[in-house]
Amino acid sequence: MQFHHHGYVSGEPRVLPAAGTGVDRPAELPDEVDVLIVGTGPAGMITAAQLSRYPGVTTRIVERRGGRLEVGQADGIQARSVETFQAFGFANRIIEEAYRITTMSFWKPDPADPACIVRSARVPDDPTGISEFPHLIVNQARVQDYFAEYMANSPSRMAPDFGLEFRALTIDESSEYPVTVTLRHTTGPRTGEDRTVRAKYVVGCDGARSAVREAIGRELVGDQALHAWGVMDVLAVTDFPDIRTKCAIQSHDGGNILLIPREGGALFRMYVDLGEVSPDDHGAVRTTTIDQIIARANAILHPFTLDVRNVAWHSVYEVGHRLTDKFDDVPAGESRLPRVFITGDACHTHSAKAGQGMNVSMQDGFNLGWKLGHVLDGRGPASLLTTYSAERQLIAKNLIDFDKEWSALMATRPEDRADPAELEEFYVKTFEFPSGFMTCYQPSVLIAEPVHQHLATGFPIGKRFKSPEVTRVCDANRVHLGHHAQADGRWRIYVFAPAEPTALAEFADWLATDSPVTRTPKDLDADAWFDVKVIYPVPYEEIDLGRVPEVFLPRTGPFQLIDYEKVYAAADIGETRGVSPDGAVVVVRPDQYVANVLPLTAATDLTAFFEPIFET
Repeated sequence: MQFHHHGYVSGEPRVLPAAGTGVDRPAELPDEVDVLIVGTGPAGMITAAQLSRYPGVTTRIVERRGGRLEVGQADGIQARSVETFQAFGFANRIIEEAYRITTMSFWKPDPADPACIVRSARVPDDPTGISEFPHLIVNQARVQDYFAEYMANSPSRMAPDFGLEFRALTIDESSEYPVTVTLRHTTGPRTGEDRTVRAKYVVGCDGARSAVREAIGRELVGDQALHAWGVMDVLAVTDFPDIRTKCAIQSHDGGNILLIPREGGALFRMYVDLGEVSPDDHGAVRTTTIDQIIARANAILHPFTLDVRNVAWHSVYEVGHRLTDKFDDVPAGESRLPRVFITGDACHTHSAKAGQGMNVSMQDGFNLGWKLGHVLDGRGPASLLTTYSAERQLIAKNLIDFDKEWSALMATRPEDRADPAELEEFYVKTFEFPSGFMTCYQPSVLIAEPVHQHLATGFPIGKRFKSPEVTRVCDANRVHLGHHAQADGRWRIYVFAPAEPTALAEFADWLATDSPVTRTPKDLDADAWFDVKVIYPVPYEEIDLGRVPEVFLPRTGPFQLIDYEKVYAAADIGETRGVSPDGAVVVVRPDQYVANVLPLTAATDLTAFFEPIFET
């Protein structure tokens, strides 16, 4: 964390100075806004949190509830999400309070007595060490609290507008604020009253029954849900030995449980198989009582018993595998630019058993938020917004395909499988997907073709930037390079220096004088749009800061102080990330995905890459 560069800060350094829309922010929702976000779920809150770093953009987020979420349905936080939380400054704090998954146990019918279950395998949760961050379990409400705190501390001082429900919208492209939204008060003295807000863009984060989705004519299409699950968060006394371990439990009759220990040391969640549902059930299964769910759990756990002492929350759900054909309002065949977007459950639904819903939804919002910020603060063209649906719809489709396979395996009786170990083998083999690291964006205006991928094989273009450990030269601290990247809308340019110094000097001179970096407006800090860092392939002791090119030691703030935290050393970078001895330039998007890999001699190619992304 950096602070004091604008003057001494004696208070909480996470509270940034108010600016722009954060100065005298009106408590009442304005009649006109740049972005109106509907829904304060994880997708909506991360979108708002990202946009809160753009104080020149008027963003408001509305929620029909009267206040914060108290009990959330989602709880699994994959390692990719924790990486994302690092960019918003709360990864370490949420790790401290969360339950950490390190292993998964598999229980099956005892071959000697199929009426009883026995442990058949234990497998590591992260068999390959794919991330320095863990897989966590923590209530969705806490995730939203942390994003709310981030928004409140941001320059725009953003906060949700509770008690407002989305009703309808219309679009008139001839207006400066083309989207007219009708909202209805759901709490307080104005309950039942409608009001109108005009916006440049609307983001629907309002769940599987999304009214925003319906308003733009999109619909979820896919498989009907014909399998029901009872889910309960409980405090209980049990002789089941793995009650504090994530478990997939399968009984002799095909019924199964997914057990998820919760944060705090005592609470745990069970997804209890309620069996197949008739097509003409018409939702009757949702009347299943908590006592019936507990009885079903005890039947599956035999010979172990579960004595539930307290129920924090429970529900019954049927979730099909459904997807919309696009995640924005532009009809097929039309060339106009989008004005309305949908995220999360509003555009893709699936089971909860793979722990993907909240995680993928947050990546939807992270993907869209910085693009809206760039367009609305004048950095980039509105055409950037067409990439949101193109990138995220494919990811959601891949998720649904994965979840269908995982759900089918979970529902198959062990005796009906050709290989008794098929479930646990699938879990290990596909680990990279549910952990959030299989996402690979295809070539587009924001993702280059992998022409020079051989220069940095450990940073695949289109995939998230896997942070390497490096040594910060100024203070000899061993740190993760990616952990310094905040959710501040900046592009990252990581210059991995070659062994030969002349090439670096020439590239650095170009960066400082004629590169896209120089497009940053003169009234902003030199690194306001591009965060440029250099990583030398030698021990840190061999680097003389006095000889480092000035572009890697920018002067920022009102006092034009030197920022020393952009110079690093990693003598093993060739071994750990496949960086060529000739060096490489790795370009990373504001949402942490690798956009390009280039040689230091490719100044023209780097300029060409950024040309359609920045307008000025």
